[in-house]
Amino acid sequence: MKNILLISVIILTFHGLSVQAQMTVSETDKAAIKQTALDYIEGWYEGNAERMERALHPELAKRIVRRDSQGNSRLDQMGAMALVQGAKRGFGKNTPKEKQIKDVIILDVFENTASVKAVMFDWIDYMHIAKFNGRWVIVNVLWELKPKDR
Repeated sequence: MKNILLISVIILTFHGLSVQAQMTVSETDKAAIKQTALDYIEGWYEGNAERMERALHPELAKRIVRRDSQGNSRLDQMGAMALVQGAKRGFGKNTPKEKQIKDVIILDVFENTASVKAVMFDWIDYMHIAKFNGRWVIVNVLWELKPKDR
């Protein structure tokens, strides 16, 4: 019985520390994290390569799991420059303004890292954003296309 009580106290203590750590995130950092995600999203929709590039760490990895006709999975990847060039070419401008979705949900922040969900018209991105040299930038993205039959 004492062991169960001790374990419960330890779990509650760590949970409390986790909540406390999340609560210490400044409103300035939260706003900067959201703005980084919006620079990425709006940079895409606007065809604004400078905004897109500002949001990304140069070594960004954006990945998606795709399946072939036999159901075998593969991991496709693109880097920061591919996203910047895609924005520059105006691929995002193909989405009509009334269909542009720009939802940003900060899932978690701890110290200099954040997990963010970005919902756009055609896909959903799960981002890792890090404070790098004093500036929040997107380091990793795992994404999934939305079904076409929506």
